[in-house]
Amino acid sequence: MLKKILITILAVLFCSRLILASDLTDNIHQYTLTNGLDVIVIENATVPLVTIEIDVRNGAFTESPEYDGLSHLFEHMFFKANGSIPNQESFLERTRELGMTFKATTSEERVNFSFTILKDSLEAGLEFMKAAITTPLFLKEELERERWVVIDEYDRNESNPIFHLNQEVSKKLWYKFYSRKNPIGSRDVILTADADKMRTIQQKYYIPNNSALLVAGDVKHERVFKLAQEYFSDWQKRPDPFLEDVIPFHPQLEKSETIIVEQPVNAVTIMLCWQGPSVSINTKATYAADVYTYIMNQNSKFPRILVSSGLFTSISFSYQTLDHKGPIKIIATTTAEKFWQAKRALFEELKYLLDRDYFTDEQIEYAKSNLEAREKYTWERPSTYVQSVGFWWTITGGLEYYLNYIENIKKVTRGDISKFVKKYIQNGSYVMGILVSSEDKEMIGLNLRNLYAEQ
Repeated sequence: MLKKILITILAVLFCSRLILASDLTDNIHQYTLTNGLDVIVIENATVPLVTIEIDVRNGAFTESPEYDGLSHLFEHMFFKANGSIPNQESFLERTRELGMTFKATTSEERVNFSFTILKDSLEAGLEFMKAAITTPLFLKEELERERWVVIDEYDRNESNPIFHLNQEVSKKLWYKFYSRKNPIGSRDVILTADADKMRTIQQKYYIPNNSALLVAGDVKHERVFKLAQEYFSDWQKRPDPFLEDVIPFHPQLEKSETIIVEQPVNAVTIMLCWQGPSVSINTKATYAADVYTYIMNQNSKFPRILVSSGLFTSISFSYQTLDHKGPIKIIATTTAEKFWQAKRALFEELKYLLDRDYFTDEQIEYAKSNLEAREKYTWERPSTYVQSVGFWWTITGGLEYYLNYIENIKKVTRGDISKFVKKYIQNGSYVMGILVSSEDKEMIGLNLRNLYAEQ
């Protein structure tokens, strides 16, 4: 008991230090160039480093089937030859000269490129970023080589049984426009991609009025704005890609569906997925979703009843905020011997999610405080903070959602949570995927007929 009290006190003190820290959002400055490029500066002189990042509204959501995975391939081609650097070897040599650490990611609704350098290299870093983002060459030999790098990444994912479960569930959940939820892409599309397709992506999405330049660290925003004007003002503005090619909206599931995925595994995994809210259509629900899923993943009745009982070995509850509907997901692992009992218990528990005693008002407030503390903790590292800001800029179309996130989390009520759970979970259609070995499937008599009979 004493140990628990001490841990609680330490947690409160830690959170208090974060919450009482100076409001770092005061150090975010934004300026838009005449070509539409948003320039966002985050001043933090804690260490003499600078992180430079470009965020682009690109990713799986822009991909029709014939482009499935090419945002990811394009991300890889960023680190290759461009108008200022003749080949990948020279690119890497320049990163060493600048003492640069770099990374890039592709997700459903965002592609970003970032690197961290010494603050004295700010101007050289901006010049380097400008050339890489605006003048890629897509050399044939580099593109052919990089295709196989991406395929190797694909193969590594395929070696994980959970990958197969997630892919098959996603195909059902986003049944009409699956390619627009599949960042890793299609093997065939990746292997046949050519420079023309890369240039199509570049000219359509890699334009200033669809991008943000973020600079974080030991800098002054006045100087960054001046340098951004100097280096990026001649980046040619183009038509809004989303007015020319409207992104289709994912239709609702008409009915719940179940699939079985056979892989060589030692346990049985149940994945339940629902279509969640869109951040631009039902903004309020996204805050309720964050609070609710935080509660469910802590010591609430949900894991206590299902895991502490021994029916499941683990269970998680998540929601991913996106503009084109984010998934709500439960992943629960059990044994073959306990599968039927565990599955029944899970579905029984879903009926009680909104019971008054299922979670307390204190748990709601605890969740809100910890979400605030977690967010403020990211402020302490500019290289991490800039990626969070860039993500929200891309997903929500600006900074308003992010800058007001903590205040809106504080406003979440039990009523808001009830509306979210009723609409998207209890009254929503779902896809259930079951990951099981062929041997266990046969042993427990698992088939779609008896699964549907129980629903």
